[in-house]
Amino acid sequence: MRVAIDTRPGGAAPNEDWVAGTPNLAVVLDGLSTAGLNTGCRHGVPWYVERLGSQLVAALADPERTLVTGLADALERVAAKHPECDLRNPGTPSATVAILRQRESFFDHLVLADSPIVLEGRHGFSVITDLRVKEILPELKAEVSRYETHTTEHKEALRQLVLAQRQTRNTATGYWVAASGPEAAEHALTGRVLAEDLRAAALLSDGASCLVTDYEMATWPEVFRMLRTGGPRELLGAVRKVEATDLHGQRWPRYKSGDDASVAFCEWG
Repeated sequence: MRVAIDTRPGGAAPNEDWVAGTPNLAVVLDGLSTAGLNTGCRHGVPWYVERLGSQLVAALADPERTLVTGLADALERVAAKHPECDLRNPGTPSATVAILRQRESFFDHLVLADSPIVLEGRHGFSVITDLRVKEILPELKAEVSRYETHTTEHKEALRQLVLAQRQTRNTATGYWVAASGPEAAEHALTGRVLAEDLRAAALLSDGASCLVTDYEMATWPEVFRMLRTGGPRELLGAVRKVEATDLHGQRWPRYKSGDDASVAFCEWG
């Protein structure tokens, strides 16, 4: 498997995405925004995704270990690296997870939350993602959408949304992400596809997939053509060009003018 990767911060703040590729593994993590709120952790989201990503790659180097077991093990190992932090805080650093691994004649995939894996098969495209986070707290999301980005009103509305999301995070009535407990791995979407049925795959943070899902300025076939001709760099450049036409979120209301964006594009054959 050939993996091409790229990641870009959404602005001046440190990048809270993480992406990696090996000859048989691709991983994309998207750290969740804290909106400036206390997390109980002195390290921060970039620290968390870097440790989680490296632990995932190490855990899944063993082809006999399942993706769920590997993720659970990685979560436990990262938690053990900062026991002095308040890991029970509902805002503890957390991330979405997308993993694709090649094993002999098939591919295993895992998705936790809304960083999608897009599979290009012989007969079209399929998208694997968990959109439970988008289904909760509609009133608070609508309040965020009322205001232009960077305004005081927008920041306060976003803060209230994140506070409420934290109370539903990793609960039966909310949505699941990688945080401090290994149990989140059991709630991931997993599957297996025969290699002969696939042409390529893309793992994306939502800061990259938004070109299709939110902005509707491209289709998945167009995205895969970009990835083949110009690689992940071309796709991320296209996202930024679109966002530059709507810096204040008037056409496409959103949480930030530009989100951290990451891609791992996988081909084989």
